[in-house]
Amino acid sequence: MNPTNSGAPEALTLSQLPLFPLQTVLFPGGWMPLRIFEVRYLDMISRCHKAGAPFGVVALSEGSEVRRIDPHAQPSGDGFAHEAFYSVGTLAHIEQLERPQPGLMVIHCRGAQRFSIQSSQKLPHGLWTADVTLHPPETKVDVPEDLQSTRDALERVLANLLDREPESRNELPLQAPYHWNDSGWVANRWLELLPVQTELKQRLMSLDSPMLRLELVSDMLDRMGVER
Repeated sequence: MNPTNSGAPEALTLSQLPLFPLQTVLFPGGWMPLRIFEVRYLDMISRCHKAGAPFGVVALSEGSEVRRIDPHAQPSGDGFAHEAFYSVGTLAHIEQLERPQPGLMVIHCRGAQRFSIQSSQKLPHGLWTADVTLHPPETKVDVPEDLQSTRDALERVLANLLDREPESRNELPLQAPYHWNDSGWVANRWLELLPVQTELKQRLMSLDSPMLRLELVSDMLDRMGVER
């Protein structure tokens, strides 16, 4: 992975960023546990961890997280089922890594900046890499008064989760540091918890306005009848 910079921070690009396509969306500031067992990712994660480098998480629009043989594949292809993913993803930094047994890694990573894919390449062993442009870090926007009930409800959800499953604290998407007065952070944490389709999560993650994202989350909670 080779960073280049044309001047302004928002123009920062990363070349050959390794990608991890998943059937979920990683949001900036999110906490994601992953079990790694596929050969194509074991080496990639080891290299990223050793170098202290991020990898990119992208949500799948087609295909499966685990590489599968396609019985109808064309002779000219690689024999595996088609994979496709959205063009906006999130950098993931590995904060914890364990090797409980040979051929298995358990990692916990945290979402950082979003990025847009300019071009992607599938390597012979199935790993995807991409040249990406990083989005500027989200601006902190205070939670406005009319949306503070949405923030307060999230605090109650976290308290309830910790009361019910204190032993699973490290697996929860809500991890310290907490930014309760940051509109984007509150919206992102709600979206990690809510049972909504990946496509909708992806659209909201891709929005550049943290305030708009929180307003839309508040509307979703109203429609779901979530008490605030």
